[in-house]
Amino acid sequence: MASSHCSIALLCFLVFCFIVAYTVSSTSLYYDEQESLYQVLDSINSGIDWRSLFPDDLCNSAPHGIVCDYFSDENGTITPHITELNFGYVSDFSPNPPCTFNSMFSPRLSSFIYLRKLFFYRCFTETQVSFPGFLSTLGSTLEELVFIENPSMVGTLTGKLGNFRHLRRFILTGTNVSGEIPDDIGGLLELEQVTISRNRINGVVPQSLGNLKKLKILDLSYNGLEGNLTESIGKMTELLKLDLCSNRFKGRIPESLVGLQKLEFLDLSYNRFANFGIPLFLAEMTNMRELYLSGNSLGGQIPEIWEKLEGMLGLGLSRLDLVGEIPASMGVVLRNICYLGLDHNKLEGTVPEEFGFLESLHEMNLENNKLSGRLPFSAKFSARIGGKLKLAGNPNLCIDEEHSSAQDSSGLGYLKFCNKPNKPDAVLFSISGCSSPVQSSLFLILLLLFLTFLFIE
Repeated sequence: MASSHCSIALLCFLVFCFIVAYTVSSTSLYYDEQESLYQVLDSINSGIDWRSLFPDDLCNSAPHGIVCDYFSDENGTITPHITELNFGYVSDFSPNPPCTFNSMFSPRLSSFIYLRKLFFYRCFTETQVSFPGFLSTLGSTLEELVFIENPSMVGTLTGKLGNFRHLRRFILTGTNVSGEIPDDIGGLLELEQVTISRNRINGVVPQSLGNLKKLKILDLSYNGLEGNLTESIGKMTELLKLDLCSNRFKGRIPESLVGLQKLEFLDLSYNRFANFGIPLFLAEMTNMRELYLSGNSLGGQIPEIWEKLEGMLGLGLSRLDLVGEIPASMGVVLRNICYLGLDHNKLEGTVPEEFGFLESLHEMNLENNKLSGRLPFSAKFSARIGGKLKLAGNPNLCIDEEHSSAQDSSGLGYLKFCNKPNKPDAVLFSISGCSSPVQSSLFLILLLLFLTFLFIE
């Protein structure tokens, strides 16, 4: 009996020793990360006493946005490590630690050896922070690097991304980071999203981007990128979204884009592509849902390329110097279209009758063309779309009088009513196609007298 009690006591002692050993090991390995995290929290918001609010192990009790995971070493020792740092209040559903107008960032990032995600939302808005300044000490474990609306962030991208071999998402929007997109970005083969928009990036798009075979989203919009768009962009065959709008690209829209057979969203609007017309190869990109080419001097007519694009939801062909008539096939095929922009061109002729049956349409802009004739839209159609049916700048367009009751509510008050077609007066019969009304009346009188005479007889 005594032996049994001794065995139980020994087992309890060993369990206690294991717990103590685990706790000591965990604390000693995690201490540097915890201290660095306090430094980070103080640098983004020094007005909060983070150590008093979260005095214990930050992996057990931490602000929202601080994420930990547990890892086992070669000896089987399990320790916690910080894997995500998310800063900047986004919403009540993701209340990350809020940043202040004078947020800084100068911690020892080298302590976060297991870090997978680094996220900043509106943290650097007044005090200038250098973009590369705090990345050089990060390890290769990083998978997501996200900076959104940080206008006081400056610096360049050159030579700062090459170490992140496991990076899947890189988002940099709304900053003052400048310079060129580094060529070594093409070596980050795990990338699935690259969003570098609304910055001061210039130069050309590196040919190495074509190496990113896993990329699904490429957004380089609202920068100062220029030159011809590299043909290698057509090699990213997994691409779902390509947004290059509001840059300074010139020349021809590369035909290699036809290789992007999974592409659903393409925006090349407001660049300097010129004189080659709307690309015919778009007819082969059958997964396209949104296409925006507005603001380029492409010229030419609207081609008959819509047969296989019945899934199109949004189409922007404004300010392209287009001429000729609007193809009726657009109204036949694009039955799912929600937005259609053809304004500020030189289109002429009538609005196709088929457009009157686009029941999914929520907005259509045909302003400032040379369109004429009777509109094919019913009063119900016009009232449903309301002010989003834009037709101004086409003085020869007209509407039927049936629209008069809904003219103001539909926003078509500036259009004139169409003239009624002339209809000949109805007659019972005539002697010839040239008979006058007097001749017809005389004939009727003589006929009646003749019938009366026969009846008397």
